[in-house]
Amino acid sequence: MSALDQFVARAQQLGKVIVLPEGQDPRVVAAANLAVEKRVVRRAVVLGSEEEIAASCAAAGIRERKFECLDYLRSAELETFAAGFYELRKAKGMTPEKARTMMQNRIYFGAFMTRMGMADGLVAGSIATTGDMLRAAFHCIGTKPGMKIASSFFVMDLKTPTPGGEEILMFADCAVNPNPDADQLADIALATAENCCKLLGRKPKVAFLAFSSKGSASHEILVKITEAAAKLKAKVESEKLDIVCDGELQADAAIVPAVARAKAPDSPLAGQANVLIFPDLNAGNIGYKLVQRLAGAGAYGPVLQGLAKPLNDLSRGCSPEDIYAQIAITVCQTA
Repeated sequence: MSALDQFVARAQQLGKVIVLPEGQDPRVVAAANLAVEKRVVRRAVVLGSEEEIAASCAAAGIRERKFECLDYLRSAELETFAAGFYELRKAKGMTPEKARTMMQNRIYFGAFMTRMGMADGLVAGSIATTGDMLRAAFHCIGTKPGMKIASSFFVMDLKTPTPGGEEILMFADCAVNPNPDADQLADIALATAENCCKLLGRKPKVAFLAFSSKGSASHEILVKITEAAAKLKAKVESEKLDIVCDGELQADAAIVPAVARAKAPDSPLAGQANVLIFPDLNAGNIGYKLVQRLAGAGAYGPVLQGLAKPLNDLSRGCSPEDIYAQIAITVCQTA
């Protein structure tokens, strides 16, 4: 079963509501209709005026709308959301007038819907920039309690399983944090492990990657990696989490059992990692693109994580199928 098939199967069991703010985009309404038809969502709420959505549906060839439409600029919730947003941000200089203006932005309106429980998650970014998405996420949603940082991951759907037998890997952080410190790296690993359970229903086996394995080299840039691994191990033990983790490990020692036996014979991962944590954004972004382009792996993401509610970004070059996949992933994150 492909990664997408697994996301869809899990999402169909959850019955969630997803808001899609960019109703002026034909790709969005096509994905929303498909998500409802396939029962990936219980409801899909698309933001936009009737004129915008009618034009999008016509362009997408949709004759029967399966999704719900909400004209956010005429919504009775606009003033309520503006007042709530002012209270949330007034200590940071927000004014009532600015709060109302910001709630007239469809991404902020959709994010506040999610904050208030009117939707379980949000998917946007086919038109909005990543910066727009991240600002809305941080201003309206915030990080999950106990989580110091928001981050991202990619799901890599491999054409050929790893030598350790894994067909799907999760890579983090490949899109958000340029140079996380040890505490942040541990948070990124924990959030990715949690999403491994939610999306794939699998026990997370987390490897902190480096250019050395278990002290085979010594350099100051390795310190944060070993500290991050130790911090996650301590949390796993103290909270009795069902996670296996280790580091620092070279990539081959993380995913090849024979190499693990030679380089890290005492590692509990034994070359069977399914969650790979990169030390910085350079390594993560390079790593996922190499696997995608040279090994032909499917790459789903970037998926945001560490937020109090699921909010996910899209590439502006996305297809309706890409949006549909991101909807399914977002639903799974609500579990």
